[in-house]
Amino acid sequence: MENKTEAKSEEDGIDKELFQKIAKEHGTPVFIIDHEKIRQNYREFKEHLPTVQAYFAVKANSNPEIVKTMYKMGASFDVASFPEFMLVYENIKHLPEKEKQDFIWDKIIYANTIKPKDTLELLNPYKPLVTYDNMEEIKKIKNHCPNAGLVLRVRVQNTGSMVELSSKFGAHPGEAVDLIEEAFKAGLVVEGISFHVGSQCTNFNNYVQALNLAASLFKEAESRGHKLQILDIGGGFPVKYNPHVKSFKTLAKKINSEIKQLFPPDVQVIAEPGRFMVANACTVVAKVVGKSVRDGKTCYYLNDGVYHTFSGQVFDHCTYPIKAFKEGEKKISATFGPTCDAFDTISLSDELPELEIDDLVYAENIGAYSIASATYFNGFPPAKVVHINQ
Repeated sequence: MENKTEAKSEEDGIDKELFQKIAKEHGTPVFIIDHEKIRQNYREFKEHLPTVQAYFAVKANSNPEIVKTMYKMGASFDVASFPEFMLVYENIKHLPEKEKQDFIWDKIIYANTIKPKDTLELLNPYKPLVTYDNMEEIKKIKNHCPNAGLVLRVRVQNTGSMVELSSKFGAHPGEAVDLIEEAFKAGLVVEGISFHVGSQCTNFNNYVQALNLAASLFKEAESRGHKLQILDIGGGFPVKYNPHVKSFKTLAKKINSEIKQLFPPDVQVIAEPGRFMVANACTVVAKVVGKSVRDGKTCYYLNDGVYHTFSGQVFDHCTYPIKAFKEGEKKISATFGPTCDAFDTISLSDELPELEIDDLVYAENIGAYSIASATYFNGFPPAKVVHINQ
């Protein structure tokens, strides 16, 4: 169940009074999505990469209200499954049928290189833009989704990225143009090339190397008679989880410079930001449901954990420090989730004041790859979602 409320966000940190009020009204755990933050992130992306069309990676946070906000801001969408495809499609149902068809072609890329045959058959009527990275996928697309436009994903360096992707996706650069040629021989149309430097990339040289590789592949493809139109630079744009993360503005300068130098102006450049758009736009508020002292350390048991909103600690290699609304001298404490699995450990080193049962705590910057992978393990449901500043 989702609820909506409106409020102004504080410039420095969260509006603690508002968030405690939301928790009291809706119960805990509660996952609060600030749509003004999402809009700010989109505006920042467009300010620094003005010629790049943002295709929001729905997998980062597939809440339908986020899709609506992103669409209103002018974003396109990167989907990785047919349900994600339909989530976007359903949220633009108010458009006339012809505009919906145009929207699908211009606004959605199916960026999962591996697609089941039945998914391809479902996609075919929409004439989608889809990625691929191997010969078997060409055969499947030819037989089950011949109306698709293709984008070849190539393998690039993911060094220094928090989540590595190149071990699973991307054609070897030495095979790339051959795969483009094979797709054309099969009667398909290859629109362009894509890459992904890894999620939360702090090694900006990954982008420089990837862009130079893509430029060489564009030239080789054209030398074989195939002029490509789309360059998809993927995602990985860094979120400032801490002060040590390099700024997006610095990265954008490098990307803009390389694109201007390496590609002709008629190439359409797109990107797939997910984390960048939603990570800092969401906060979870939880409650202390248990307390103990183990080996001299105070332990707090919360009604949210790694099987739920904090699942990003497992799947996204991210950490979300627990903070208290209560003031007081802080000491190193342990925080656990509600399930009866010792794996459900949030942290063994959170700095917290002395808390009591029913006290509220919160974690910020938890909007990406968190609630999206929450489960119902042990029968505990995911956090309730509340929207502010819509």
